Amino acid sequence: RLPTNEDFPMSGDLDGLLVVSLEQAVAAPYCASRLADAGARVIKIERPEGDFARKYDRYVKGQSSWFVWLNRGKESICLDLKTDGDRALLEKLIAKADVFIQNLVPGALDRMGLSSASLREKHPRLITCDISGYGDEGPYRDMKAYDLLVQAETGLCSVTGGPETASRVGVSVCDIACGMYAHTAILQALI
Repeated sequence: RLPTNEDFPMSGDLDGLLVVSLEQAVAAPYCASRLADAGARVIKIERPEGDFARKYDRYVKGQSSWFVWLNRGKESICLDLKTDGDRALLEKLIAKADVFIQNLVPGALDRMGLSSASLREKHPRLITCDISGYGDEGPYRDMKAYDLLVQAETGLCSVTGGPETASRVGVSVCDIACGMYAHTAILQALI
């Protein structure tokens, strides 16, 4: 069971807003959790085996502390988007949504005919937010991004740690920052 809105006080500023978030790990779940904190109804779409963040640890009543932190107040459903029925269910959810967030590898939804551009054409009022490590263009577009990798590539590790050894920041600071920027962009689009 995911923690519900009753478990955490919400502001209610986004009451009535429906967010569908095809998400895993940290960046998109952080963004969607902030929307849920403000009262939006967030439906988290997980792959059949569930979000891998569920297995990070078992500190919160047998659940992952990261997973609980990033997914409190959301509803969750596991869908296998390789099947027609589950993909059709996702499309029905998106048709009712105000916001659609996703952080799959670039091109994954395009191959299913669910690119953000096609979704916005079909549903002109829909706000879409695609989160990826390196964007959807350029030579790195197909690379998977991990927080530690981005910290190292940007030089952040060189200013963290001791004088002899570089070290990563203790939390997924790049993923969290990405989620914060996505949250801000969605709020701007809503306004």
